[in-house]
Amino acid sequence: MEAVEFSKALSDHQVNFVKANTIEKEFVSNARAWCDWITASGAGRGVELDQNATVATELAKSAVAVSEQLSEVRMAIDAQTLTGEYPRHIRNVLTTQLTQRQRMLQDMRALLEQSAPQFLQFKNSTAYKGDSYPDGIGKLGALLRVYEAPADTVGGALTELKTRYRLSGSGI
Repeated sequence: MEAVEFSKALSDHQVNFVKANTIEKEFVSNARAWCDWITASGAGRGVELDQNATVATELAKSAVAVSEQLSEVRMAIDAQTLTGEYPRHIRNVLTTQLTQRQRMLQDMRALLEQSAPQFLQFKNSTAYKGDSYPDGIGKLGALLRVYEAPADTVGGALTELKTRYRLSGSGI
């Protein structure tokens, strides 16, 4: 019975999870393009520095939005009272995967938030020539290079539960 309830909870939150995946992929794509451009050509001068500070701030907000979506899914999964070993295992795997994604997003957000004021500091520096960039951008680039697109772990867990317990129908 708990496998049915857990499957229902996963089904109920699968749309939020897919939405989070979509937002995350868009965020990473935008962050990669922006970060690659900055590391290749520098942070720019004048108005470009203002624009880069704004982009860093907006990208940080996107990371927060994804993390909030993932948090909703994680809370729904954690709220399940499970006694069976297999459903608990599925929940633990999902929770671990969601937590790892949220940590990576948090790291990206922190680097973006650190970089935004540094762009503005460059604008006020007479020594700045326009060809360098905040340290956080290099670190962000490294994170984005190791980033792997999120899989549909909720859908996979749902499939595993349905297969293991022979669940079917739209009532799940």
